[in-house]
Amino acid sequence: MKFVIQRDQLMESVQHVMKAISSRTAIPILTGLKIEAKETGIKLTGSDSDISIESFIPTEDNGIVNIEQIEAGSIIVQAKYFPDIIRKLPQKTVEIITDNHLNVTIRSGNAEFHLNGQDADEYPQLPQLHTDESFELPTDLLKDLIKQTVFAVSTVETRPILTGVNMKVEEGYLNFVATDSHRLASRRIPLESQTASITFPSVVVPGKSLTELNKILEEDQESVEVSVTENQILFRTKNLYFLSRLLDGKYPETSRLIPEQSKTIVYGQTKELLQSIDRASLLAKESKNNVVRLQTKENTVLEISSNSPEVGKVVDEVTADSIEGEDLKISFSAKYMMDALKAIENDHVKIEFTGAMRPFIIRPIDNDQILQLILPVRTY
Repeated sequence: MKFVIQRDQLMESVQHVMKAISSRTAIPILTGLKIEAKETGIKLTGSDSDISIESFIPTEDNGIVNIEQIEAGSIIVQAKYFPDIIRKLPQKTVEIITDNHLNVTIRSGNAEFHLNGQDADEYPQLPQLHTDESFELPTDLLKDLIKQTVFAVSTVETRPILTGVNMKVEEGYLNFVATDSHRLASRRIPLESQTASITFPSVVVPGKSLTELNKILEEDQESVEVSVTENQILFRTKNLYFLSRLLDGKYPETSRLIPEQSKTIVYGQTKELLQSIDRASLLAKESKNNVVRLQTKENTVLEISSNSPEVGKVVDEVTADSIEGEDLKISFSAKYMMDALKAIENDHVKIEFTGAMRPFIIRPIDNDQILQLILPVRTY
């Protein structure tokens, strides 16, 4: 195998596939990175058997030549060393050559590295998913769906199903829901008319997989094709193939958590609320749940406070746009509330309360497709 390639392009692809490579895998060869060279381009593959990522660099793209002097072949290189070598090479181009004894030579300018490779035939074959149950999404929309939900997955392994995001298509809508049983984040979007007839059962995608996918996807890519089978999900763009296993088990029915009616509704400015809760949380950090308290006052004033006996207390006031319904005192996790407000991505927010000990919901004023739910904390 032989080729000469632009270093920056190679580095970008290496960084993508490294997100799937773990040094703690049970299959030793998966600690390596697979490189395949063909006339059409170079394909890099990384996998830890939960996530598999392939990144393709075409020989030529929009009239720009990326790779030259290609001699077809494949090799496994040591992922522990290869990325650092490529990153620190002196020139903008890299020459990679392998011989019949699985030795890899990497040259750039006056620098030359020799690495021991492994036989690519020993690398497990990635399944090529072909299903009728697939649809396309604009990349920026998929990134929004992930960003507005994945932060609410559970980080505790006691209920593994809650470490993933529940994804389902029904009635022409794609729904993403995440909960750690103390809060819930959901976002739904209408699918294009040609894919609106698709339905697939509810699947649960590991939060870790979606976080890594979100890092790799670039805003300017046109669309992502999503395909689902019984135990795997595939996200594919023009030059990227991202395969993740799905979590086993049934996701809890979350729709019954959402209150039907509310007793107090607060309309306010997202940024002002976020900054006020951030200030109040400065003294609440010492206490283990980082709890702040919200109380409605006269003339649409909200008092936001926190009290940490060994540190001190803080009281802050924010003027809401309007407050409807009953007076309210409620305590909640500052972190959960801040996460929820950041996910709203809208200047004005509507918060619906159903009493001091009932879950409350937060949505943008003019968009019912985004919903955040938080369980309050008992402080008295």
